[in-house]
Amino acid sequence: MSETVQHGQNRESFEHEDLSPQGVFYFMAGLAVVGVVIYFIILGMYRFLDAYDREHQQAMNPMAVTGVNPRKMDFRDVQEQVDKTFPKPLLEYSELTQFTQELEQQDQALESYDWVDQKSGIVHIPIQQAMDLIVQRGLPVLPASEAARGGQAVKQGSGGKAHQATAPNGK
Repeated sequence: MSETVQHGQNRESFEHEDLSPQGVFYFMAGLAVVGVVIYFIILGMYRFLDAYDREHQQAMNPMAVTGVNPRKMDFRDVQEQVDKTFPKPLLEYSELTQFTQELEQQDQALESYDWVDQKSGIVHIPIQQAMDLIVQRGLPVLPASEAARGGQAVKQGSGGKAHQATAPNGK
């Protein structure tokens, strides 16, 4: 240990070989220099890697639009740009519009009359009318012998009479 110096009557003392402030300042300066050197090494490394990446980058997609900012265009201009850029046929151009049109077509088909097989006299009728017919005639039932054989189905109502759907007059 180092020598201690006693002062006054209380005999308080301190150590004479403490860490000098000059050593702390040298350490901080050295740490700052090392930090700056590391900063420039990393900066150079990133610049080199960025240049290397740009040099070895794959060719741009030929369908990519360049020089056009769609955020500053109205819908018609964007649609024209899409028509010029992408090949035909477009599978989906407006999901909401196409979905709505598809639902309308399905609803119209479900609510209209149409031939399924004109030679056999089988027609497609609106859902509400089909439900009313089922209420009037009952569900079609196979006789036990036909169901066991897996044979040809005979449509029968609840009254036991066989019937076949036919086209309404005029259609």
